[in-house]
Amino acid sequence: MNVKYINPFIGATKNVFENFLMSPATPGKPYVFDKSQENGSWEISGIIGLAGEIIGVVIISFPKILALKLVSILEQKNVTIMDDSVVDMVGEIINIIAGNAKKDLEQHQIAISLPTVVRGPKHSFPNLSGSPMVAIPFTCAQGEFNLLVSMKNLI
Repeated sequence: MNVKYINPFIGATKNVFENFLMSPATPGKPYVFDKSQENGSWEISGIIGLAGEIIGVVIISFPKILALKLVSILEQKNVTIMDDSVVDMVGEIINIIAGNAKKDLEQHQIAISLPTVVRGPKHSFPNLSGSPMVAIPFTCAQGEFNLLVSMKNLI
């Protein structure tokens, strides 16, 4: 997978966290995701598919406590349970990230799917493109999360 496809998603994630969540996020060193070696600390993930000249999937995954802290920031109140507001926030975050990254990939014909949110400890991730999945760990003031990108160019 070409890094030129990953960088727009890293930039969009940084932008969303700084401007939408008012919590700057710093990316760590990307690595090839191997679900057999992951500790599974995520409990909620937003997933969005890409179709067209580039196909793939983009996922953002949070531990429960981080997702609750981020919703608390947005709602300006203490949120302590994984309710619909948390699901909606995770879906909206991945939707904004994909939409912003798509702008940086406009030379390709790409359509993004509606977001899907998966909850539960140690859920697995689809790898729809047949390409390796690259994980980018991020850190923000409230905790750590992962952005995962898997895509390939069909042209």
